[in-house]
Amino acid sequence: MKLRTATTAACVAGAMALLAACSGATTGTSASGGKAADAADLALTPTTPQAAEPVAAVNWLLEDEPDSLDLDTQGGSAGRTVLTNVCERLYQLQPDMSVRPFLARQTARPDATHLVLTLRDDVTFHDGSKMTADDVLFSLKRHAAPEMEQSDEFANVSAMRKTGEDEITITFKEPDALFTKALAGDAGLVYNREQVEKAGKEFGTPGQGDACSGPYEVAGWKSGDSITLTRADSYWGEKPLTGKVVFRWADDSAMVNALATGAADGTYADNIGTAAALRGRKGLDEYFGPSTSALALIPTERGGLADPDVRKALSLALDRSGIARSGYGGLVEPWATPVGSGAWGYEQETFAAAQKQLTDAPASPDAGDLAKAKRLVKNAKKAPDKPIVIGTDSSQGRMVIANAVRAALTQIGLKGRIKTVPAAQYGEFYGDKEARADIDVLVADWYISKSDPLGFYDNGLSDSSNNWVGFRSSAYDAKLKEGLRTLDDAKRAALAVDVQRQFADAAVWIPVAQVPTALVIDDKLTGPPASMAYLYHPWAAKLGAKKG
Repeated sequence: MKLRTATTAACVAGAMALLAACSGATTGTSASGGKAADAADLALTPTTPQAAEPVAAVNWLLEDEPDSLDLDTQGGSAGRTVLTNVCERLYQLQPDMSVRPFLARQTARPDATHLVLTLRDDVTFHDGSKMTADDVLFSLKRHAAPEMEQSDEFANVSAMRKTGEDEITITFKEPDALFTKALAGDAGLVYNREQVEKAGKEFGTPGQGDACSGPYEVAGWKSGDSITLTRADSYWGEKPLTGKVVFRWADDSAMVNALATGAADGTYADNIGTAAALRGRKGLDEYFGPSTSALALIPTERGGLADPDVRKALSLALDRSGIARSGYGGLVEPWATPVGSGAWGYEQETFAAAQKQLTDAPASPDAGDLAKAKRLVKNAKKAPDKPIVIGTDSSQGRMVIANAVRAALTQIGLKGRIKTVPAAQYGEFYGDKEARADIDVLVADWYISKSDPLGFYDNGLSDSSNNWVGFRSSAYDAKLKEGLRTLDDAKRAALAVDVQRQFADAAVWIPVAQVPTALVIDDKLTGPPASMAYLYHPWAAKLGAKKG
């Protein structure tokens, strides 16, 4: 899936704690004016304790109203948070960020360039019709259409065919290690062909059916007000605990008030301010889980950070711990890579060990780090002779990062200037080269949908549209492409670690912190995932009441 900006937040206690489930919520001691959290004190959990009893209905908050409930045409976290309870995928992302076959009952690779999906024969859509191989093939081809959101996931696919009554065979131009992970995302959604074709261009809009097979169905969408899901009584799988979920949307302050007063039962907080403002609030629990999201600095084409030695010097001088405390309430963790450890969906120990070997992104720079940074600037071939322009909007977290970047530049003998733009204009920096023509580095936040670091590091390819600084390395390109072709997890992890080291050595992006998922929920409720899996996993089906 294409990279998207994200503002989700939380933090981790340590690399290996990330994927170890634990019980109980991590909550603060004061709802307002209290001491900032410390990443080392937060327990990270992929999921919450199992619910004991069903509940009739819950009120859930989103950051904004979905543009559409057709994820092929309008991707986004709001629509995905709703639809993941309604629509099912060929593979399913688990709370620990691993993936497993789901609507595909069994999978096989007869050779390196073929994937055979044997489909479940007991799945029914909400209209009562049976899921068929024709529905699956229709869905895959729809996702692959050039105008659709998931089309890039099918770039390596040469053919998709029905090869049996319940069988689909996918042929690749070359081996594709990440495709099954894409099938756990929106590229693997399965629709009822008849219903989609009947709705036509209106599919995914208010008043239309959902054409899906999941534990919930769309009961109503009042544009500008709410979306209601109800339990699908004919669901082919395990009966969900919660009978009805009503989604509404609110800005940050309204969201905090609704949760604090009990007007809403929970949210996956897109903005760290929501979780920070509600820490320790009576009647609420907070859980923090694995995510691929991270804060980073992205050097641009303008050239102020064209020299890799200058970029490395800035990384060495950046006070990441100070950023975490001042800008994010301690709910982010200083991090040495620009992708969160939720990407470690396999071979976690390998990635955890590799993370510890990256030493050019200290949490708090010491005298040795600053001395090394100054030497790098002094010996740089293209040290800037003008102030480095730092692009940001006026949000608290990004402003704290921008000021920390300016302070770090001062410490290593360079000058920095902050350019603050409205939020709408800030968003244009990501996709419009002209919009960012006057800045040297962007204060950015990103996540990837695949739980594999290689899904991020393609940003360093010589021809990547996200490689703004112009990093060029044939060795890097070759190694990354080899990793994408490597089906063996252990071998692919070793290649990913090598690619990660090259990316870090060149400081293509400068990492700041990893930003895990934050779940804020009524303390009488429990059960859903606490990890980023909530975007691709039917989280509401496990939501229920605590015992008693």
